[in-house]
Amino acid sequence: MEKRKVNREQLTVNSEQGTEYNGNNWKRIFLSLLFLICYLVLGCNKTTAPNHIRVVLDWTPNTNHTGLYVALDNGWFAEEGLTVEIIQPPEDGALVLLASGNAQFGFDFQEWMGPAIANDRDALPVTAVAAIISHNTSGIMSLRESGIQRPADLAGKRFGSWEMPVVTEIIRDIVENDGGDFNSVIMLPNWATDALSALQTDLDAIWVYYAWDVIAAVVNGIEINFLDLGSIDSRFDFYTPVLVANTNWLSSNGETARKFMQAVSRGYTFAIENPFAAGEILLKYAPELDRELVMQSQFVLAPRYQDNAPRWGEIDPERWGNFYRWMYEQGLLEVNIGEGGFTNEYLP
Repeated sequence: MEKRKVNREQLTVNSEQGTEYNGNNWKRIFLSLLFLICYLVLGCNKTTAPNHIRVVLDWTPNTNHTGLYVALDNGWFAEEGLTVEIIQPPEDGALVLLASGNAQFGFDFQEWMGPAIANDRDALPVTAVAAIISHNTSGIMSLRESGIQRPADLAGKRFGSWEMPVVTEIIRDIVENDGGDFNSVIMLPNWATDALSALQTDLDAIWVYYAWDVIAAVVNGIEINFLDLGSIDSRFDFYTPVLVANTNWLSSNGETARKFMQAVSRGYTFAIENPFAAGEILLKYAPELDRELVMQSQFVLAPRYQDNAPRWGEIDPERWGNFYRWMYEQGLLEVNIGEGGFTNEYLP
């Protein structure tokens, strides 16, 4: 899905990315501010019952989250003796809520996790525990009429950026490696909530997720071009999104974590095998979503949740580490964390 800001209003369900940055300073200031927000606003000492699990989404409900809602709707959390609460994130995402102990699990992205876990002084205690989608489905979308058919074609075009160093460096890398002039790419700040509208107004290209914004274009009969990042460069076949957990909580609640992951795995396995029924369940919990978009997206993601992985959720250490080594080489991480920051230990 396109990464979009959401407001701080929480949705609760009870169960049963032209600007240059100093990367290190940016990360340190960013993380310090997030921790300050955490302590002053969120409250870092929230306690819950041992079997009560809070899961914070990355954005508003969409087909990346289907397996979670399937497990909830089928009572699979309750079967494990768990009560699960699904909440939407604050503006700055799920990681701070997780690090503060105000949630046990959350959805985030490997590329966003890097600075948070590689900060030499203030690393956040978060660990990825499952890949929601086995391969990166994100890439660069543009209207067919823009003529952007390869990375070099971005030269001279207006690209909607999330104003994050990792976004700038990825675009620089793919454009320059394709023989293009990155300095002529017009990087414009953009946090659009509707990629199609943004492309039809002030942007030529924008970073999106295939199974949502590209499918939305198809549903609306709009002709687009799509540059698949993972296909352009295998280093960019990173894991996005991922299911993340509070590391400290994991170390003390391994059995509960395994029960939660058992139910979630059942949810995504069901979505793989029954995309139509899974789409119906997502729509039940998020009826505001466009039905045709959800259903087409669900059928696109069904074979991609697991793809060629040995089991749903499993993260390949080499592919994970290749991306973080690239980030370190670009000066985007303070330390080379390589294969650090994830575990497959809690998958059933």
